[in-house]
Amino acid sequence: MWLFILPWCFITVYCLRLFLTAIMKKISEKLIIGLTACATLGCNQPVKQDGQAATDTAFAKGSYGYDAAFLKQHTGKVLELTNGSAKVLLSADYQGRVITSTAGGDSGSSFGWLNYGLIGSGKQAAHFNAYGGEERFWLGPEGGQYSLYFKKGDSFNVTHWQVPPVVDTDVYEVADSSQSQATFTKNATITNYSGTDFTFNITRKIALLDKAGIEGKLHTTVPDGLQYVAFETDNQLKNTGTNAWKKETGLLSIWLLGQFTPSDETKVIIPFHPGANAKEHITDNYFGKIPADRLLVKNSVLYFRCDGKSRGKLGLSPVVAKAIAGSFDFKKNVLTILIPEVDKTGAYVNSKWEIQKEPYKGDVINSYNDGPMQDGTQLGPFYEIESSSAAKELKPGEVQAYKQTTCHFQGDYAALSALAKQLLGVDLDEVKKW
Repeated sequence: MWLFILPWCFITVYCLRLFLTAIMKKISEKLIIGLTACATLGCNQPVKQDGQAATDTAFAKGSYGYDAAFLKQHTGKVLELTNGSAKVLLSADYQGRVITSTAGGDSGSSFGWLNYGLIGSGKQAAHFNAYGGEERFWLGPEGGQYSLYFKKGDSFNVTHWQVPPVVDTDVYEVADSSQSQATFTKNATITNYSGTDFTFNITRKIALLDKAGIEGKLHTTVPDGLQYVAFETDNQLKNTGTNAWKKETGLLSIWLLGQFTPSDETKVIIPFHPGANAKEHITDNYFGKIPADRLLVKNSVLYFRCDGKSRGKLGLSPVVAKAIAGSFDFKKNVLTILIPEVDKTGAYVNSKWEIQKEPYKGDVINSYNDGPMQDGTQLGPFYEIESSSAAKELKPGEVQAYKQTTCHFQGDYAALSALAKQLLGVDLDEVKKW
């Protein structure tokens, strides 16, 4: 009997050995494939956490390279303007806005504020999508009987406040682009609080400026020892409807808002024209009176502490506003300069959240410091420097245009101090003490 069983035992063991060998070979093949793929793609793929950037980049957070990689990962139409170490990042997905810029190449500081959580989530908020960006295109007025952000009969509060899609979520078309400029367009119709319809076309051109272009805008020489980046936006609003736009039914203004990254040592600096009643043309209570330790008015200059920790907003009317505003970050040694256009005889829309007696006596320059709201939530932190065009009565086919230039300088403190003194009329050493 054993003579009969033993051969079958050997045959069974041999077959089992062949089977196990085949299995191990297959496992080894899969392991090799897996290791090869891991080597090709990178085993340490970043994991998205809390809406932050899952960005495969060697650049540190806070750098331009990090923000550029993040935006390219999470959005579709991204454009870059470049000139050496000066770079500007644009997005068609986000209404042709300037997302950020740098004076120091990919590893340099990113000057614009980005809402990584919201962008990374791929979701849209109900009332306003605070994506960020150091210059975004909006339309005014925000509040009042000609508001574009409230429906007729609604109360002027956050519950009813609604940012129009054309300046919040709509994608703009790229009309043309190159290494130094890009043009975006959008057609839209919007209805104001009083029921007036506006049909229009937006054309927005962003151009990167070289050193000669910067010096021409500032009417001065850029000192040696500084890195710099600057861009100009040319914004046009064309009445493409069949009705003329009239004051008595509401007008539109071009509103440009820049969101920047704050630090504990950032101060906004806005010089204005002196006069006995100059303070009457400065508004400092948009969201309650700005505390004295955060706002200083001295020698015809506004100093506004912008650390992203206390919500407040101020504004200057065209009666006193100069065509310049700026900020200085003493932590990063960054001087930011904005050159808006100021029309002293123009009609500027009033954006206060109330029915207004004087709807065309609004501000041309504003600054906002973000901070916790009453419910403890916060959009940022960020700070803003804003400007608006005058509102014009347009017949069908007519166009109103508005330009603004944004400049950043970084580097030698002595050179920055000299430039700030020349452009803003301030001593940075004295500003730092406050």
